[in-house]
Amino acid sequence: SADGSDLDLRSNQTSSGDILADTNLNVGANSGAQTNLTTTAGGNLGDANVYGGTMSAVFNQATTASTITAHSHIEAPNAETGEVFTSTQAVANNQNLGVSVRAAGVRVNQANAADTYSDGGGVYGLVTGAAEMTAGSMGNNVALSGDGGSGVRVIVDQQNTAGVTQAAHFTAYGQVQDGKTTAIAAGNNMNAVNEGFLLDATVNQTNQAYVRAQAVSSAANFGAAAAVANGVGNNAVMGDIGGEVIVDNTQFNEGGGIEAVAAYTGGEGYDGLASATATGNAAVGYSCSDCSGRLTVANDQTNTVDVGATATGPLTTGRSISGVANAVGNTATYYISRPGE
Repeated sequence: SADGSDLDLRSNQTSSGDILADTNLNVGANSGAQTNLTTTAGGNLGDANVYGGTMSAVFNQATTASTITAHSHIEAPNAETGEVFTSTQAVANNQNLGVSVRAAGVRVNQANAADTYSDGGGVYGLVTGAAEMTAGSMGNNVALSGDGGSGVRVIVDQQNTAGVTQAAHFTAYGQVQDGKTTAIAAGNNMNAVNEGFLLDATVNQTNQAYVRAQAVSSAANFGAAAAVANGVGNNAVMGDIGGEVIVDNTQFNEGGGIEAVAAYTGGEGYDGLASATATGNAAVGYSCSDCSGRLTVANDQTNTVDVGATATGPLTTGRSISGVANAVGNTATYYISRPGE
């Protein structure tokens, strides 16, 4: 990081070995007002930030054929808690970027060959408040945040040649007030949001991995509960809430296919939801009309594999049950709107 000065950075990271992060919690009677578990496994992680200066940087991240696994489980069938929050994340290559007040010119090259798994689970007898359990897996990820009137030029090249990128979470409750079980899997992901005069983004993403997201949840008694699964081969979000956006986006999804599976089983309660979304390639770009924004786009998306989504939601007694399944090969949304809309 640099504060008040320029930052010129070259970073090269390579990971070759298997990586495992494992968290297990056994509860006999009560784990208190709030229970939190965080489990993260990663091949390469980079963070770079500049405030009041200019960043010029090149980042190279690579993983060879291996396995990256994040696993967590809560075993509390006869126990209770007030609230429970768990995050189980596995990311092969992850680069975070921050720009404030000035400008940045950045190139990120990511190549992943490692199978990536996030596997979460939890069983509780009673959760009196919120229960939010999430599993997430990504082959490659870039997150960029800009503010303070910054200008950003970013080039991102992501290649995911792994066999599998998978996220799965399974939960079961005797009684839960507000439960949400989520699984998110992405072969390649890029999210760049700037608040300044310019965001110029060139994105090239290729995914060859089989991508699977599975969320399964059940409760004998519940207030509101949901199982949500989201699987995508290539995903890119690029937006500027202050000025001009220039996008050159190319996405190619091939290989093993995309699958999302969501299932919620309820006994007696109120509102239940099972939602599954599977996408080959997804892109979103936006600018702000009140900020004299302008949007220039070149978009090229190709999907050559099967994409499937399945949602099931059996319910014994309740007010409502919703099942939503969406599967699409390519989706691109580009728009200019007012802030807050």
